[in-house]
Amino acid sequence: MAIKIEMLKCFAVVAQNGSLAEAASALGRTPSAVSMMLKQFEDHIGVPLFETARKAKLTPIGEMIFAQSRREVAHFENTVSVIEGLARSEVGFLRLAVTPSIAATILPPIIYHFARLHPKVQIDLRDMESAAITTALVQERADIGIGTLNEIDGMMRVELFQDAFGVICRKDHPLARDWDQLTWRDMHAHVFIANGLCHLITDPDFAPILTASRLMVHNTASLLGLVREGVGITVLPERVVTDLQNDLAFLPLIDSTARRIVHMVSQPEALLLPVARDLKDLILQTVREIQKI
Repeated sequence: MAIKIEMLKCFAVVAQNGSLAEAASALGRTPSAVSMMLKQFEDHIGVPLFETARKAKLTPIGEMIFAQSRREVAHFENTVSVIEGLARSEVGFLRLAVTPSIAATILPPIIYHFARLHPKVQIDLRDMESAAITTALVQERADIGIGTLNEIDGMMRVELFQDAFGVICRKDHPLARDWDQLTWRDMHAHVFIANGLCHLITDPDFAPILTASRLMVHNTASLLGLVREGVGITVLPERVVTDLQNDLAFLPLIDSTARRIVHMVSQPEALLLPVARDLKDLILQTVREIQKI
């Protein structure tokens, strides 16, 4: 007969209380049932664990087995607690891979709310370009990815939102004076700073602007810093810059058809940890509420 965790727990409780009756009360069992389990344990290991029938004093080998039993019972109970916590979304570890613009604008209030609901869940948030997000998902280095993502075999993809591109410039820039009639052609005379989202724009009139650019900046904060300094202008989707400071402006383009489509990709629902499902649902709920505004 193999040693079971119930045997170790029974022995540890008896040794700790020094009495069959008190141990039985703590375990919620009868003294005879506790005594029988102890006998099975002693018969299995082949040595006595207590010096007297009253179970008040351990033998030397009993002392050593008691110390080991306490560690194993504590480890088992901790494992059970973690398993139950995972099932109830109380604990866990989430890996998110998102584009920098999403990490800076959409996610902060979502993570704030999620962390308040799940204070014991660890979150690893990494911002990266959409191609790197796809790689992270395929290589199982991310549980949820958010960006402009293609379909991935075996994974679930949901469209979160779309937003139009527009010009970002200083509010005192010449283009800001007549923004309601702004077109791609109006940008030719100005220094253009390219960024990692420019490849999503397929309007023919944008191609010569991008070709003429001599400056490429991938980080959104650095990009806006250069625009703020007056180095040049750029184009970004509207939701990237929802919280522009007073010195910058977002100018819609009347002849642009370019739109960014943002997706959320994850493992199928049945394969997601409960905490990942909770976060995914919170993201969907938050995006829907934003779209109603």
